[in-house]
Amino acid sequence: MSDGPRQRGSTAASSTDAPSDSGKDAGGGVALKKEIGLVSACGIIVGNIIGSGIFVSPKGVLENASSVGLALIVWIITGVITAIGALCYAELGVTIPKSGGDYSYVKDIFGGLAGFLRLWIAVLVIYPTNQAVIALTFSNYVLQPLFPTCFPPENGLRLMAAVCLLLLTWVNCASVRWATRVQDIFTAGKLLALVLIIIMGIVQICKGEYYWLEPAHAFEPFQDYDVGLIALAFLQGSFAYGGWNFLNYVTEELVDPYVNLPRAIFISIPLVTFVYVFANIAYVTAMSPQELLASNAVAVTFGEKLLGVMAWIMPISVALSTFGGVNGSLFTSSRLFFAGAREGHLPSLLAMIHVRRCTPIPALLFTCLSTLLMLCTSDMYTLINYVGFINYLFYGVTVAGQIVLRIKQPNMHRPIKISLVWPVIYLLFWAFLLIFSLYSEPVVCGIGLAIMLTGVPVYFLGVYWDNKPQCFDIFVDKMTYVGQKFCMVVYPAMDNKDDDDAGLEMKEEKSPLAGGDEDTPKSDC
Repeated sequence: MSDGPRQRGSTAASSTDAPSDSGKDAGGGVALKKEIGLVSACGIIVGNIIGSGIFVSPKGVLENASSVGLALIVWIITGVITAIGALCYAELGVTIPKSGGDYSYVKDIFGGLAGFLRLWIAVLVIYPTNQAVIALTFSNYVLQPLFPTCFPPENGLRLMAAVCLLLLTWVNCASVRWATRVQDIFTAGKLLALVLIIIMGIVQICKGEYYWLEPAHAFEPFQDYDVGLIALAFLQGSFAYGGWNFLNYVTEELVDPYVNLPRAIFISIPLVTFVYVFANIAYVTAMSPQELLASNAVAVTFGEKLLGVMAWIMPISVALSTFGGVNGSLFTSSRLFFAGAREGHLPSLLAMIHVRRCTPIPALLFTCLSTLLMLCTSDMYTLINYVGFINYLFYGVTVAGQIVLRIKQPNMHRPIKISLVWPVIYLLFWAFLLIFSLYSEPVVCGIGLAIMLTGVPVYFLGVYWDNKPQCFDIFVDKMTYVGQKFCMVVYPAMDNKDDDDAGLEMKEEKSPLAGGDEDTPKSDC
C-alpha cells in the first residue's frame, strides 16, 4: 500500500448535509470552520483595503490629478467603480460559493489554464511581495522611535518584519477565531485613527481653514492638466482600493455566505470610500497641496501640525494599520493557495487542514515562507510594479466571466442577480485604464505579461500531464505523507451537489494518518 495520501470513502463523505457552523460535518469529520460573521467579514474587506497608503502616501492621486478638487472627484469615482466591481463579485460569490475568489471563478468559467495563470502570478509574486512590503512598513514605524536621527538599519527592518510574519502565521495556524479577532481589533484601531483625522479636519473647517476646499481654489491647478496624468490618477486611485475582493477568498468560512457576503460588501466599500474622501479633505485643511506632496508620511505631518504632544498617535496608528494588513493578507492568501491545491493546481498538502484546529496550516506556512524569501530580495518593489498590471487585468477577466456565465448558463441558480449594465460599466472603465497602462508603460506591462506566461509550461508539465514517471509520483506521495505527519493535517473532501449548483461542502477525507474511526484524533473543529 502506498505511503502517500489517498482518498477513502466514509459516511461523512456520502452525506449531503452542509457543514455546521462549528466546523464538523454531519458525520463528525474535519471541515473548515464557518466562523466569519458579518462584523469579521467587514473587518476583512476594510482591513485589507485600508493599509498604510492613506496614512503614509495618499499623494499619488493628487500629484497626477493636478488639483485638490479633481483629486477628490477621482477618489469618489474610483470608489463608485470599486463598488460596482464588488457588486459583480457578490453575484459570482453566491453563484459559485467556493473559496479562492477570482481564481475559482476564472477557472470554472474559462478553464484550468486561465485559472492557473491567475494563481501562478499570485503565488509567485503578488502576495509574497505585498505582504513583505506591508511588514517592512510596520517594522519601519516600530523601529523609527529607536533611531530618531537616522533611518533604522536595513537588516533590523527585515528582522522585525520577519518576526511580525511569524507571529501572525502562528495566530492564523492556531485558530480562525483568533485570526478574525485580531483583524477586527486592528481594523477598528485604524478606523478610529482615521475618524480622529476626519474630526480634526472638521474642526479645522469650523475654524475657517478651508482655503483649498473653496471651488475657486480647489480646481486651481498646481501644474497643467493633462489627460494622461488624469488617467494615471484614476489608476492610482483604483490601486488604493485594492483588497476589495478578498472576502471572496474565504467564502466557505462565512456564516450564511448568501446573506453575509453581499451585506459585507455593501457596508464596507461605501465606508472605505467615505473614509478615503474625508481623510483627504482633512489633510488639505492643514496642508497645502505642495506640503502634502513633499511629505513622506502625510498622517504623521498632519499629526505634528494639529495634535501637538499627542502627535505620537499617528505613527502608532500606521504601525497598527500595517500589522492588521499583514494579518488580513495572510488569512486570505492562504485560502487562495488552499483552493488552488484542492483543484490540483498546487501540491495536495496545501489543501489539508489540521485535524483539531481546522485551519489550513500547510497553506499558511507556505504563504509565510514565500513572504520570508521575498524579504531576502532587494527587487520586490520592482516586481510589484511589473505585476500590478496583471492583477488589475484579472479583475476585468473575472467580471467578463460573469457575462459569459450568464450567456452559457442562463438558468443557473443565482441568489443575487444584478443588471448586466453594471459589469459593462465596470469593464468600460477597466478597459480605459488597461489601454492607458499599456500605452504609458509598455515595457513594464510587457514584463508583467511575460512573468505570467512563464506559468504556461508549468501548467502543462505539472497539471495537464497526467502520466508522470512513477518514481516522481512516489516521491511526491512520500513528501506529502511527511508533511501530513509534521503538520497533523488531513484532506477535507468536496461534495458538489449537482451541475446546476456550484456550491460545495467540505467533508472529511481520511488519509493514512487518520486511520480508522477509532484512531482519528478528536477534532475541536
